[in-house]
Amino acid sequence: MNRRALVTGGAGFIGSHLATALSDEGWQTRVLDDLSVGRREKVDPRAELTIGDIRNSDACRRACEAVDTVFHLAARVSIRHSVATFVDDAEVNLLGTLRLLAAAGAAGVRRFVFTSSMAVYADGLPEVLVDEGHKLAPLSPYGVGKMAAEEYVRMMAPRLGLEPVVLRLFNTYGAGQGYTPYVGVATIFITRILQGESCVIFGDGQQRRDFTHVTDVTQALLLAADARHAAGATMNIGTGIGTSVSELAELIRTRLGRGRFDHAERDVTELRYSVADIARAKKLLGYAPRYRLEDRLDEVIDSIRAQPIS
Repeated sequence: MNRRALVTGGAGFIGSHLATALSDEGWQTRVLDDLSVGRREKVDPRAELTIGDIRNSDACRRACEAVDTVFHLAARVSIRHSVATFVDDAEVNLLGTLRLLAAAGAAGVRRFVFTSSMAVYADGLPEVLVDEGHKLAPLSPYGVGKMAAEEYVRMMAPRLGLEPVVLRLFNTYGAGQGYTPYVGVATIFITRILQGESCVIFGDGQQRRDFTHVTDVTQALLLAADARHAAGATMNIGTGIGTSVSELAELIRTRLGRGRFDHAERDVTELRYSVADIARAKKLLGYAPRYRLEDRLDEVIDSIRAQPIS
């Protein structure tokens, strides 16, 4: 039986990887993207590209037609920038999610996989993994919007006949991540060094992150489509391995043979300790991350060298 998936944000970094993986698995895949950040050329040619905005109910309705599973990745993803753009952030990340949720319910979609973020959590403690029961206290408008969207998905999806699955993604990296000043610290550092520019570390650099390869994130999303016990669950997607920003900077400097790093005042929207406890995803999804940061960093460097940012 042919299965049909909708990937919102499927012309972006994670979404384009997911759309390709779905096509590889034999799914008929539709992508909904407004191309404000995503790029048409990143969409797998086997996928159907629908250009539209999740804030538009008609676009959501058309995109959900004859779809079995919705993977909702479309979002404004900048934590720091969300302070200045908090209204737009909420319109896309919260209201856009609600319009898509309603459209999916009306279309008879079976499962609704929502990508949330570690940004919903309060700060963690050194050497302590953050599990799904950790206090929710976002430090940014982005985190507030994701937290509110999670609650709506959990409350409304069953009433609309949908099986909700919420995945809280930690720091995703990999080849093909676009450069912006706000998202993807590894991509930012590598791009700036290759362009001969200095890099900025906010605070002392000892903040710890869980860097998760996009292939592992894609694996989790695929598993979330069918895992029987995942319906209604919220799960962290990471590696359980922490790396400080200073350690990342030194790793990149060693690989490139150069790099200048300056320090700036700590960003108050930034969590200091955020490393995932992934026991629940292992149990409910069979999720098993395969890649370590140091083993996949060269591919990121090579991809940025091959496609320099203008």
